[in-house]
Amino acid sequence: MELTEVMRRRRMTRNFGPGPVAPQVVDELLEGALRAPSAGNTQGREFLVLEGAAETAVFWETVTDGGWRGRSRRYPGLARAPVIVLVFADPAAYARRYAEPDKVPSGGEVGEWSVPYWFVDASFATMAMLLGATDRGLGAAFLGNFRGEDRLRSALSVPEHVRWLGAVLIGYPDQPDPPSSSLQRPRRTVADSVHRGRWRGSDPGA
Repeated sequence: MELTEVMRRRRMTRNFGPGPVAPQVVDELLEGALRAPSAGNTQGREFLVLEGAAETAVFWETVTDGGWRGRSRRYPGLARAPVIVLVFADPAAYARRYAEPDKVPSGGEVGEWSVPYWFVDASFATMAMLLGATDRGLGAAFLGNFRGEDRLRSALSVPEHVRWLGAVLIGYPDQPDPPSSSLQRPRRTVADSVHRGRWRGSDPGA
């Protein structure tokens, strides 16, 4: 599939079928994620793969509660995703990399960075997985880190020095998969979003 077509077709899947995803395909998606851009080529991204109902159940039990699972109309379809990739970022890896001679002049203290590049790099890797899934005819969804990071860390023996960005659910899409209500919001166009030469208008909403 052409890249432009992949980007056009990519959407968040919220209803997965029960069929498994071949381990080789999962590995290919992870290899693609590892080729995503990385500041200073630090590559401070880590991935924890949960496969099969017994492993993915740990994710749902630690980041949600029974009340949410009971009232969420999306939960049954999401929970059928046979693969969940947890994406982590390693801030300490960037501190080490930007203390090296070739990076000291540009980096400064990592704690002073306006943008924490470990999360940027982890996000690049996440997008690579989402696009790779679409290219292979798979469904995928990203669920952000809203709650349960400490419980997830404890349940899966995740070390303290990495931070959890979120989860990529991967599987084969099933029907019906009603679109998110957020899709009712109009898509911003190039004319709406792009400023050329200088910022247009003084209204932040303009």
